[in-house]
Amino acid sequence: MAETRSETNQNTGSGVWQVVGRLIAAAVVLAITAFFTPGFTINNIWALAIATIILAVMDYLIAKFTGIQSSPFGKGFVGFALAAITLYVTQFFVAGYSISWMAAIIGALIYGVVDYLIPGTTGM
Repeated sequence: MAETRSETNQNTGSGVWQVVGRLIAAAVVLAITAFFTPGFTINNIWALAIATIILAVMDYLIAKFTGIQSSPFGKGFVGFALAAITLYVTQFFVAGYSISWMAAIIGALIYGVVDYLIPGTTGM
């Protein structure tokens, strides 16, 4: 019985680290996207961290209720449009994060390319 508890604790610990690793990878992708997208600014590390969490939550909720992931290349035009919308809407929840509509469209494209190139990330 003690071994089962130990295995459960190890599985829970590794699950937490997987989530943390994915959030860090998503933050790196978002930072690279903001750097290369004109009209897209993230002022500090805290805005980046909060924006990453907000984007992850919005992606989860969209996938949960619609079954569509907002991955720019994962679901064609619908995924691309959802990625642009989520990038744009995030500015209303995070101080220090600003993006224009055109930058959101360009940013969704850049986000998709960078997300594809960095292993271990699975969409926003």
